[in-house]
Amino acid sequence: MKEKIENLLEEVKAFNADNLEQLEAFRIKYLSKKGIVTALFADFRNVAPEQRKEMGQLMNGLKTAVQDRIVSLKEGLEKQVDDNTEKPDLTLPSAAPLGSRHPLSIVRNDIIDIFSRIGFTVSEGPEIEDDFHNFSALNFPADHPARDMQDTFFIEKDPDIALRTHTSSVQVRVMQNTAPPIRTISPGRVFRNEAISARAHCIFHQVEGLYVDTDVSFVDLKQTLYYFAKELFGENTKIRFRPSYFPFTEPSAEMDISCNICGGKGCNICKYSGWVEILGCGMVDPNVLESCGIDNKKYTGFAFGMGIERITMLKYQINDLRLFFENDVRFLEQFKSSM
Repeated sequence: MKEKIENLLEEVKAFNADNLEQLEAFRIKYLSKKGIVTALFADFRNVAPEQRKEMGQLMNGLKTAVQDRIVSLKEGLEKQVDDNTEKPDLTLPSAAPLGSRHPLSIVRNDIIDIFSRIGFTVSEGPEIEDDFHNFSALNFPADHPARDMQDTFFIEKDPDIALRTHTSSVQVRVMQNTAPPIRTISPGRVFRNEAISARAHCIFHQVEGLYVDTDVSFVDLKQTLYYFAKELFGENTKIRFRPSYFPFTEPSAEMDISCNICGGKGCNICKYSGWVEILGCGMVDPNVLESCGIDNKKYTGFAFGMGIERITMLKYQINDLRLFFENDVRFLEQFKSSM
Protein backbone atom coordinates (compact mmCIF):
# COMPACT_ATOMS: atom_id res chain seq x y z
CA MET A 1 0.00 0.00 0.00
CA LYS A 2 2.90 2.30 0.75
CA GLU A 3 4.32 1.83 -2.73
CA LYS A 4 0.88 2.50 -4.25
CA ILE A 5 0.52 5.79 -2.39
CA GLU A 6 4.02 6.88 -3.40
CA ASN A 7 3.25 6.14 -7.06
CA LEU A 8 0.02 8.12 -6.79
CA LEU A 9 1.93 11.07 -5.29
CA GLU A 10 4.30 11.06 -8.29
CA GLU A 11 1.31 10.92 -10.63
CA VAL A 12 -0.33 13.88 -8.87
CA LYS A 13 2.86 15.98 -9.02
CA ALA A 14 3.26 15.24 -12.72
CA PHE A 15 -0.35 16.00 -13.65
CA ASN A 16 -1.16 18.99 -15.87
CA ALA A 17 -4.46 20.20 -17.28
CA ASP A 18 -5.07 22.14 -20.49
CA ASN A 19 -8.49 23.38 -19.43
CA LEU A 20 -10.89 23.48 -16.49
CA GLU A 21 -12.79 20.42 -17.73
CA GLN A 22 -9.65 18.24 -17.45
CA LEU A 23 -8.97 19.64 -14.00
CA GLU A 24 -12.51 18.78 -12.88
CA ALA A 25 -12.06 15.22 -14.15
CA PHE A 26 -8.82 14.98 -12.12
CA ARG A 27 -10.66 16.19 -8.99
CA ILE A 28 -13.41 13.61 -9.46
CA LYS A 29 -10.86 10.85 -10.03
CA TYR A 30 -9.15 11.48 -6.70
CA LEU A 31 -11.54 13.28 -4.34
CA SER A 32 -15.08 12.22 -5.26
CA LYS A 33 -17.06 9.74 -3.15
CA LYS A 34 -15.84 6.94 -5.42
CA GLY A 35 -12.39 8.45 -5.97
CA ILE A 36 -8.95 7.03 -5.25
CA VAL A 37 -8.35 8.88 -1.98
CA THR A 38 -11.76 7.89 -0.64
CA ALA A 39 -11.07 4.25 -1.49
CA LEU A 40 -7.69 4.36 0.27
CA PHE A 41 -9.27 5.65 3.47
CA ALA A 42 -11.89 2.94 3.24
CA ASP A 43 -9.07 0.30 3.07
CA PHE A 44 -7.27 1.83 6.03
CA ARG A 45 -9.02 -0.53 8.44
CA ASN A 46 -7.10 -3.40 6.82
CA VAL A 47 -3.69 -1.85 7.59
CA ALA A 48 -1.71 -3.52 10.37
CA PRO A 49 -1.79 -1.54 13.62
CA GLU A 50 1.98 -0.94 13.63
CA GLN A 51 1.79 0.58 10.13
CA ARG A 52 -1.25 2.78 10.64
CA LYS A 53 0.65 5.87 11.77
CA GLU A 54 2.93 5.85 8.73
CA MET A 55 0.12 4.97 6.30
CA GLY A 56 -2.15 7.63 7.80
CA GLN A 57 0.49 10.31 7.26
CA LEU A 58 1.08 9.15 3.67
CA MET A 59 -2.66 9.15 2.87
CA ASN A 60 -3.17 12.62 4.36
CA GLY A 61 -0.15 13.80 2.41
CA LEU A 62 -1.65 12.41 -0.81
CA LYS A 63 -4.98 14.13 -0.17
CA THR A 64 -3.24 17.44 0.58
CA ALA A 65 -1.10 17.11 -2.56
CA VAL A 66 -4.18 16.55 -4.71
CA GLN A 67 -5.94 19.60 -3.23
CA ASP A 68 -2.86 21.82 -3.61
CA ARG A 69 -2.38 20.67 -7.21
CA ILE A 70 -6.00 21.49 -8.06
CA VAL A 71 -5.76 24.99 -6.52
CA SER A 72 -2.49 25.73 -8.29
CA LEU A 73 -3.67 24.58 -11.72
CA LYS A 74 -7.05 26.31 -11.34
CA GLU A 75 -5.44 29.67 -10.65
CA GLY A 76 -3.27 29.34 -13.76
CA LEU A 77 -6.14 28.26 -16.00
CA GLU A 78 -8.46 31.05 -14.79
CA LYS A 79 -5.73 33.65 -15.35
CA GLN A 80 -5.22 32.24 -18.83
CA VAL A 81 -8.96 32.60 -19.55
CA ASP A 82 -8.90 36.21 -18.29
CA ASP A 83 -5.88 37.03 -20.44
CA ASN A 84 -7.55 35.62 -23.54
CA THR A 85 -10.86 37.41 -22.90
CA GLU A 86 -11.31 40.55 -24.93
CA LYS A 87 -11.38 43.56 -22.63
CA PRO A 88 -14.21 46.08 -23.10
CA ASP A 89 -13.33 49.41 -24.67
CA LEU A 90 -14.13 51.89 -21.92
CA THR A 91 -13.94 54.80 -24.38
CA LEU A 92 -17.02 53.61 -26.29
CA PRO A 93 -20.32 55.40 -25.56
CA SER A 94 -22.65 53.62 -23.16
CA ALA A 95 -25.59 51.69 -24.55
CA ALA A 96 -27.63 52.46 -21.43
CA PRO A 97 -30.21 55.25 -21.79
CA LEU A 98 -29.45 58.62 -20.23
CA GLY A 99 -31.29 59.31 -17.01
CA SER A 100 -33.63 62.20 -16.36
CA ARG A 101 -35.22 63.97 -13.43
CA HIS A 102 -38.36 62.40 -12.03
CA PRO A 103 -41.49 64.34 -13.05
CA LEU A 104 -42.26 65.06 -9.39
CA SER A 105 -38.81 66.61 -8.98
CA ILE A 106 -39.30 68.69 -12.12
CA VAL A 107 -42.61 70.11 -10.91
CA ARG A 108 -41.32 70.58 -7.36
CA ASN A 109 -38.46 72.69 -8.73
CA ASP A 110 -40.89 74.67 -10.93
CA ILE A 111 -43.09 75.46 -7.91
CA ILE A 112 -40.09 76.52 -5.83
CA ASP A 113 -38.87 78.73 -8.66
CA ILE A 114 -42.26 80.47 -9.06
CA PHE A 115 -42.57 81.30 -5.36
CA SER A 116 -38.90 82.28 -5.11
CA ARG A 117 -39.57 85.06 -7.61
CA ILE A 118 -41.96 86.72 -5.16
CA GLY A 119 -39.76 86.41 -2.10
CA PHE A 120 -40.57 82.99 -0.61
CA THR A 121 -37.71 81.02 0.90
CA VAL A 122 -37.55 77.20 1.26
CA SER A 123 -37.85 75.52 4.69
CA GLU A 124 -37.51 71.81 5.44
CA GLY A 125 -38.12 69.66 8.50
CA PRO A 126 -38.20 66.07 9.83
CA GLU A 127 -40.51 63.42 8.35
CA ILE A 128 -41.04 61.84 11.79
CA GLU A 129 -42.88 64.36 13.96
CA ASP A 130 -44.23 64.74 17.48
CA ASP A 131 -47.88 65.42 18.26
CA PHE A 132 -47.34 69.09 19.05
CA HIS A 133 -45.83 70.06 15.69
CA ASN A 134 -48.05 67.80 13.60
CA PHE A 135 -51.36 68.46 15.39
CA SER A 136 -51.60 70.46 18.61
CA ALA A 137 -49.83 73.62 17.45
CA LEU A 138 -52.07 73.62 14.36
CA ASN A 139 -55.27 73.88 16.40
CA PHE A 140 -56.01 70.14 16.57
CA PRO A 141 -57.23 69.43 20.13
CA ALA A 142 -56.73 65.87 21.38
CA ASP A 143 -60.37 64.94 20.73
CA HIS A 144 -60.78 66.98 17.54
CA PRO A 145 -62.51 64.98 14.76
CA ALA A 146 -60.16 66.57 12.21
CA ARG A 147 -57.41 64.27 13.51
CA ASP A 148 -59.35 61.39 11.96
CA MET A 149 -59.18 63.16 8.58
CA GLN A 150 -55.43 62.66 8.51
CA ASP A 151 -55.32 58.81 8.56
CA THR A 152 -52.06 58.96 10.44
CA PHE A 153 -49.24 56.39 10.63
CA PHE A 154 -48.41 56.43 14.34
CA ILE A 155 -45.23 54.93 15.78
CA GLU A 156 -46.45 51.97 17.87
CA LYS A 157 -43.98 52.35 20.73
CA ASP A 158 -44.85 56.04 21.19
CA PRO A 159 -48.37 57.22 20.26
CA ASP A 160 -47.18 60.84 20.38
CA ILE A 161 -44.77 60.24 17.47
CA ALA A 162 -45.97 59.75 13.89
CA LEU A 163 -44.99 60.09 10.26
CA ARG A 164 -45.96 63.63 9.38
CA THR A 165 -49.28 63.98 7.61
CA HIS A 166 -48.49 67.40 6.12
CA THR A 167 -45.56 69.78 5.87
CA SER A 168 -47.47 72.29 8.01
CA SER A 169 -45.31 70.93 10.83
CA VAL A 170 -42.35 72.66 9.17
CA GLN A 171 -44.25 75.96 9.25
CA VAL A 172 -44.77 75.55 13.00
CA ARG A 173 -41.02 75.13 13.47
CA VAL A 174 -40.35 78.20 11.33
CA MET A 175 -42.80 80.35 13.32
CA GLN A 176 -41.28 79.15 16.60
CA ASN A 177 -37.78 80.14 15.53
CA THR A 178 -38.28 83.14 13.22
CA ALA A 179 -39.64 86.59 13.97
CA PRO A 180 -42.10 88.01 11.39
CA PRO A 181 -42.14 88.91 8.58
CA ILE A 182 -42.13 85.26 7.45
CA ARG A 183 -42.51 84.22 3.83
CA THR A 184 -41.63 80.58 3.24
CA ILE A 185 -42.64 77.41 1.42
CA SER A 186 -42.10 73.89 2.77
CA PRO A 187 -41.77 71.12 0.16
CA GLY A 188 -41.49 67.52 1.33
CA ARG A 189 -42.77 63.97 1.53
CA VAL A 190 -45.78 63.16 3.73
CA PHE A 191 -47.61 59.98 4.75
CA ARG A 192 -51.26 59.04 5.23
CA ASN A 193 -52.87 55.66 5.70
CA GLU A 194 -54.97 55.74 2.54
CA ALA A 195 -55.94 53.13 -0.03
CA ILE A 196 -53.73 53.29 -3.13
CA SER A 197 -55.62 54.15 -6.32
CA ALA A 198 -55.33 56.26 -9.48
CA ARG A 199 -56.05 59.35 -7.36
CA ALA A 200 -54.47 58.56 -3.96
CA HIS A 201 -51.41 57.00 -2.34
CA CYS A 202 -50.12 56.41 1.18
CA ILE A 203 -46.96 58.38 0.31
CA PHE A 204 -47.11 61.67 -1.53
CA HIS A 205 -45.44 65.07 -1.70
CA GLN A 206 -46.62 68.51 -0.67
CA VAL A 207 -45.58 72.12 -0.93
CA GLU A 208 -47.05 74.31 1.79
CA GLY A 209 -46.65 78.07 1.97
CA LEU A 210 -46.83 80.58 4.80
CA TYR A 211 -46.83 84.39 4.88
CA VAL A 212 -46.99 86.22 8.24
CA ASP A 213 -46.67 89.99 8.57
CA THR A 214 -48.65 93.03 9.60
CA ASP A 215 -51.82 93.76 7.60
CA VAL A 216 -51.83 90.51 5.58
CA SER A 217 -55.28 89.95 4.08
CA PHE A 218 -57.24 87.38 2.08
CA VAL A 219 -56.71 89.57 -0.97
CA ASP A 220 -52.96 89.00 -0.63
CA LEU A 221 -53.59 85.26 -0.48
CA LYS A 222 -55.75 85.25 -3.62
CA GLN A 223 -53.38 87.36 -5.67
CA THR A 224 -50.40 85.19 -4.67
CA LEU A 225 -52.20 82.03 -5.74
CA TYR A 226 -53.56 83.60 -8.96
CA TYR A 227 -49.98 84.45 -9.88
CA PHE A 228 -48.79 80.91 -9.07
CA ALA A 229 -51.52 79.14 -11.10
CA LYS A 230 -51.09 81.35 -14.15
CA GLU A 231 -47.31 80.88 -14.09
CA LEU A 232 -47.50 77.11 -13.77
CA PHE A 233 -50.50 76.23 -15.96
CA GLY A 234 -50.67 79.15 -18.38
CA GLU A 235 -52.54 82.41 -18.76
CA ASN A 236 -55.70 80.72 -20.08
CA THR A 237 -56.21 78.65 -16.92
CA LYS A 238 -59.56 79.23 -15.22
CA ILE A 239 -59.44 79.57 -11.43
CA ARG A 240 -62.07 79.55 -8.71
CA PHE A 241 -62.15 79.55 -4.91
CA ARG A 242 -64.65 77.61 -2.79
CA PRO A 243 -65.30 77.94 0.98
CA SER A 244 -63.82 75.05 2.96
CA TYR A 245 -62.64 74.10 6.45
CA PHE A 246 -59.19 73.47 7.91
CA PRO A 247 -58.43 73.50 11.66
CA PHE A 248 -55.44 75.82 11.26
CA THR A 249 -56.97 78.51 8.98
CA GLU A 250 -60.06 80.71 9.26
CA PRO A 251 -61.56 81.60 6.86
CA SER A 252 -60.52 78.65 4.69
CA ALA A 253 -60.92 77.91 0.99
CA GLU A 254 -60.05 75.39 -1.70
CA MET A 255 -58.73 76.53 -5.04
CA ASP A 256 -59.78 74.80 -8.27
CA ILE A 257 -58.45 75.12 -11.79
CA SER A 258 -60.05 74.01 -15.03
CA CYS A 259 -59.14 70.39 -15.82
CA ASN A 260 -56.66 70.43 -18.69
CA ILE A 261 -56.75 66.63 -19.03
CA CYS A 262 -60.29 66.53 -20.36
CA GLY A 263 -60.64 70.20 -21.31
CA GLY A 264 -63.53 70.59 -18.89
CA LYS A 265 -65.59 67.79 -20.45
CA GLY A 266 -65.22 65.46 -17.46
CA CYS A 267 -62.87 62.59 -16.58
CA ASN A 268 -61.92 60.40 -13.62
CA ILE A 269 -59.34 62.95 -12.44
CA CYS A 270 -61.83 65.83 -12.17
CA LYS A 271 -64.66 63.49 -11.12
CA TYR A 272 -66.46 64.52 -14.31
CA SER A 273 -66.93 68.09 -13.06
CA GLY A 274 -64.47 69.88 -15.32
CA TRP A 275 -62.66 71.31 -12.27
CA VAL A 276 -59.78 69.98 -10.20
CA GLU A 277 -58.96 71.09 -6.67
CA ILE A 278 -55.23 71.79 -6.50
CA LEU A 279 -54.74 73.31 -3.06
CA GLY A 280 -56.26 74.34 0.23
CA CYS A 281 -55.65 77.74 1.75
CA GLY A 282 -56.85 80.32 4.26
CA MET A 283 -55.91 82.92 6.82
CA VAL A 284 -53.80 81.53 9.66
CA ASP A 285 -55.97 80.95 12.72
CA PRO A 286 -54.96 83.33 15.57
CA ASN A 287 -54.67 80.32 17.90
CA VAL A 288 -51.93 78.89 15.68
CA LEU A 289 -49.97 82.13 15.79
CA GLU A 290 -50.33 82.23 19.57
CA SER A 291 -49.20 78.58 19.92
CA CYS A 292 -46.02 79.43 18.01
CA GLY A 293 -45.23 82.52 20.08
CA ILE A 294 -46.36 85.17 17.57
CA ASP A 295 -48.51 88.13 18.69
CA ASN A 296 -51.84 87.48 16.95
CA LYS A 297 -53.05 91.03 17.65
CA LYS A 298 -50.16 92.53 15.73
CA TYR A 299 -49.62 89.96 12.99
CA THR A 300 -51.84 88.13 10.53
CA GLY A 301 -50.94 85.63 7.88
CA PHE A 302 -52.09 83.24 5.20
CA ALA A 303 -51.17 79.63 4.46
CA PHE A 304 -51.71 77.23 1.59
CA GLY A 305 -50.82 73.64 0.75
CA MET A 306 -50.85 71.57 -2.42
CA GLY A 307 -50.04 68.02 -3.48
CA ILE A 308 -47.19 67.85 -6.01
CA GLU A 309 -48.57 64.63 -7.51
CA ARG A 310 -51.88 66.25 -8.44
CA ILE A 311 -50.14 69.31 -9.89
CA THR A 312 -47.88 67.03 -11.95
CA MET A 313 -50.81 64.98 -13.21
CA LEU A 314 -52.50 68.15 -14.48
CA LYS A 315 -49.34 69.68 -15.92
CA TYR A 316 -48.39 66.56 -17.91
CA GLN A 317 -51.92 65.13 -18.36
CA ILE A 318 -51.20 61.91 -16.44
CA ASN A 319 -54.33 60.00 -15.41
CA ASP A 320 -52.90 57.55 -12.85
CA LEU A 321 -50.96 58.68 -9.77
CA ARG A 322 -49.44 55.21 -9.27
CA LEU A 323 -47.17 55.72 -12.28
CA PHE A 324 -45.01 58.09 -10.21
CA PHE A 325 -43.97 55.26 -7.87
CA GLU A 326 -43.47 52.33 -10.29
CA ASN A 327 -40.13 53.52 -11.80
CA ASP A 328 -41.12 52.28 -15.25
CA VAL A 329 -38.32 53.47 -17.56
CA ARG A 330 -40.78 53.83 -20.45
CA PHE A 331 -42.73 56.35 -18.38
CA LEU A 332 -39.72 58.24 -17.00
CA GLU A 333 -38.01 58.59 -20.40
CA GLN A 334 -40.84 60.88 -21.53
CA PHE A 335 -39.55 63.63 -19.23
CA LYS A 336 -36.00 63.96 -20.58
CA SER A 337 -36.83 67.15 -22.43
CA SER A 338 -38.35 68.69 -19.29
CA MET A 339 -35.15 68.69 -17.22
